[in-house]
Amino acid sequence: MANEEEFRVYNSMTQQKEIFKTHEPGRVGMYVCGVTAYDLSHLGHARAAVNFDVLFRYLQHLGYQVTYVRNFTDVDDKIFRRANELGEEPLSLSNRFCEEYLVDMADLQCLTPTHQPRVSDHMEQIKDMITQIINNDCAYLVDGDVFFAVDKSPNYGQLSGQKLENHRAGERVAVDSRKRNPADFALWKGAKPGELSWDSPWGPGRPGWHIECSAMSAHYLSFRFDIHGGGIDLIFPHHENEIAQTCAACQESRVSYWMHNGHVTNNNEKMSKSLGNFFTIRETLQDCEDALSPFQEGSLKEVPEQKGKTARVTSAAQECISNLRSEFQTKMSDDLNTAQILTVAFQEALKFINSSLNTLKKKQPKQQQLSMIESLIAVEKEVKEVLNILGLLSSSTYLEVLEQLKDKALKRAGLVENDVLHLIEERTLARKNKDFSKSDQIRADLTVKGIALMDVGDETIWRPCVPVEQERNALPVEQTASTTD
Repeated sequence: MANEEEFRVYNSMTQQKEIFKTHEPGRVGMYVCGVTAYDLSHLGHARAAVNFDVLFRYLQHLGYQVTYVRNFTDVDDKIFRRANELGEEPLSLSNRFCEEYLVDMADLQCLTPTHQPRVSDHMEQIKDMITQIINNDCAYLVDGDVFFAVDKSPNYGQLSGQKLENHRAGERVAVDSRKRNPADFALWKGAKPGELSWDSPWGPGRPGWHIECSAMSAHYLSFRFDIHGGGIDLIFPHHENEIAQTCAACQESRVSYWMHNGHVTNNNEKMSKSLGNFFTIRETLQDCEDALSPFQEGSLKEVPEQKGKTARVTSAAQECISNLRSEFQTKMSDDLNTAQILTVAFQEALKFINSSLNTLKKKQPKQQQLSMIESLIAVEKEVKEVLNILGLLSSSTYLEVLEQLKDKALKRAGLVENDVLHLIEERTLARKNKDFSKSDQIRADLTVKGIALMDVGDETIWRPCVPVEQERNALPVEQTASTTD
């Protein structure tokens, strides 16, 4: 196992980077708040999933045995409202969107968590925890509802910095007059007429939002575990309330590191830049594979059995590999600084590959050519190994990934590729006839549907893009993309 003292993570509780040390040597318990399954996933969900997937992968790379739990909220007010609007059973609706989310995660090539519990399957654990909180005199019953008494939590606000005195009645939302303190929150909600409910000692009802994560994390990981994660928007009230109620159920409960994906930035570096560099890496690797393929069955057959040894790899290649390994370790150990890896650390390797490919095309002595081939293979292997750890290297080639994205764009637009190609021909003819109004209209109509036309020289190609309506409706992820909405 790699030296865990080399790995530092940003802890939202202490608001600083800390050396990562596990509660149990060699093992990591990680709980990440998942989605409320009442609609299709958005970019905020994807960002949270990918960030913690990278953490999951890197911890495994370091040699840890990781128990990764990511829940589904399939019982919630939003689900009930949406189901009522659609005339659908709530659990049927939530199950449908849980399945859609799993498909999205597969498309993002995220690893499957160890456990993916649903609230509806853990009612007994939830009711047991509420009972314990009541027995510890930290909750009270009112008309079938159970409220947590925040006054019983002496450290309330330790994660978010929110203070009880700041919660004046009626300031944010209408206050339930039955509460002893405006900041008290529901552990159990009594059922309304005709509403889906579960039996409990306090009458039929369902759990409040916060208690579910406390109960499921304790069930799968115990009351003491290493990492609790989610979007930055969950710090308050969700995670703050989780801490309060979990400590009320068990005073020995403790999460070592609170991690929120809103902190995973690099000097406000745009996601598009990292993504652009990623595709540059993929294209360079594809070029490398294409250039090396003629030699695989030819020149390499002439290499002695010792060809796998580094003796044939040039010193420049060895230095390139060493630098990439060092940069990867340094950047990942610094709170998973993946943006720097994609935008900076890979640049030397890409330059080496491109330079070597150009050299390989020139006529040179056989031994020198073989050494160059070995060097390219070694550097390519190292780049792929790093990409694989980051979850960025699938079995698909760059072109295959592009085709998959194009297929999705066509389905979303309700078109087949021949439709797009026909419109491209129409637009080309319109431009030839100087009918630029028609040309612009064809382009605009396709853009609205998520099809972008790109003029490359005398040729027009198309690529998937965000449909105009989705782009108009989208708001900044940092401010609005809740990992539970």
